[in-house]
Amino acid sequence: MAASSKIDDSSPDSSPYRAARLCRPAPAGSILDLRNLLAERFPQSFTPPAPRLATGLPAIDKAIGGGLPKSAITELSSPQVSAGSAFLLYALLQGAQRDGYFLALVDGRDSFDPPPLGNRRLRNLLWVRCTKAFDAVNAADLLLRDGNFPLVVLDLVLNASDELRKIPQTNWYRLQRLVETAPTAFLVLTRASIISSAQLKLSLDNAWTLADLEQDHLTARLKILVKRAQGGRQAIARAG
Repeated sequence: MAASSKIDDSSPDSSPYRAARLCRPAPAGSILDLRNLLAERFPQSFTPPAPRLATGLPAIDKAIGGGLPKSAITELSSPQVSAGSAFLLYALLQGAQRDGYFLALVDGRDSFDPPPLGNRRLRNLLWVRCTKAFDAVNAADLLLRDGNFPLVVLDLVLNASDELRKIPQTNWYRLQRLVETAPTAFLVLTRASIISSAQLKLSLDNAWTLADLEQDHLTARLKILVKRAQGGRQAIARAG
């Protein structure tokens, strides 16, 4: 007669009993003792997250209070064709690589040129390539909902002004509500100011020539006109 293959469920070593033992909650006192032991062995001081994200450009960070405000929209306009928005992007990505966080760039006209940066800095970049402003705004919406990027940049500098005017202000207010709940600095690059809900408004005050572009350390020469609401009035400062 063949041996029976039935498992004795009453055995304390059978799988249901083992599962019950594994799933049985530990006494509350044991958990507290473990927490206290870990706190003694591995003491850690709690550091609250900084309310601003440093750009890596000291003159700019100083002028805007230490960096780009988190949980808010910052709009930076570039009235001149060669105002330096591309160099600012390079500086931001360099800061992301240096400080070890990821930057999300939503490219509204698929115009970003990554080769000058090198592969090392590109490891910290999520590049979302778009050709229409409406699609770029929707992409930024998804990234802000995700909430895992310390810095999200929406580049609309090369999108046509009539295309940007078709974006309802309600879209920007929705993005503002999204970023308010995330530890994210949201920077929007435009040719002219279009976002009424932006907490901080900046303007690149540069007009570089081809000869200027051949010089080194251009990011250190960036000049920014800063406008921010304080008590209902506009405070203006210069950086660079």
